Amino acid sequence: MEKVLGIGGFFFRAKEPDALARWYAGHLGVALPPESYDDRSWEQQQGATIFAPFAATSDYFGRVDQQWMINFRVRDLQAMVAQLTAAGIAVEVDTEHYPNGWFARLADPEGNPIQLWQAEGADRD
Repeated sequence: MEKVLGIGGFFFRAKEPDALARWYAGHLGVALPPESYDDRSWEQQQGATIFAPFAATSDYFGRVDQQWMINFRVRDLQAMVAQLTAAGIAVEVDTEHYPNGWFARLADPEGNPIQLWQAEGADRD
């Protein structure tokens, strides 16, 4: 069976798409979409990706009307949380250490939920 190789893009609607793209670039390091086919796209570090549909009644994403949540892998959760809070961004750190690592949550300027994940055993050098 042929399989997909990974996620090639994540596309969603935004009230202010240019401003939101700059927010992701400035605070999380997600490069702006390329302006031409000659420009390079954001490249992720290879690692685990969870693709998991949730029940329509789940409150895991926060708002009932929220249809998605993105989870970004990070090298050092504490450093990322410090960087975001220094920029005035509210971050909720989950104090529980799970078998697969550590987590924190925040929202982008349009209220979309973001989860940060430092995987158990992640290389921190």
